[in-house]
Amino acid sequence: MKGTNLGEFEELVLLTVAILNGEAYGFSITEEIEKNAGRIINMRAVHTALYRLEDKGFVTSELGGATAQRGGRRKRMFSITKHGKLALDEMKTIRNKMYDLIPKTALTK
Repeated sequence: MKGTNLGEFEELVLLTVAILNGEAYGFSITEEIEKNAGRIINMRAVHTALYRLEDKGFVTSELGGATAQRGGRRKRMFSITKHGKLALDEMKTIRNKMYDLIPKTALTK
């Protein structure tokens, strides 16, 4: 397993894998991020992030069944691991703690 640090985009992809709860694959992740984060996402970037997350042990993947609409190709489905959920929890805790440290006067300027 490689390093456990999460970049901003990796965190967004990992959150989306968790949201999709067993229905996560490249296109569904891309759609979900675009819908919920309002960002236009390149599917190649999503796949790159997914494979990095898999190397880190934050997600696992398996091939789904082939479908006629995909020309007989199989989808690679991704699921969050316990380690991945712990990483998300840690990132949320850190972000909330740091946000709470912003002086009230800084938020009004």
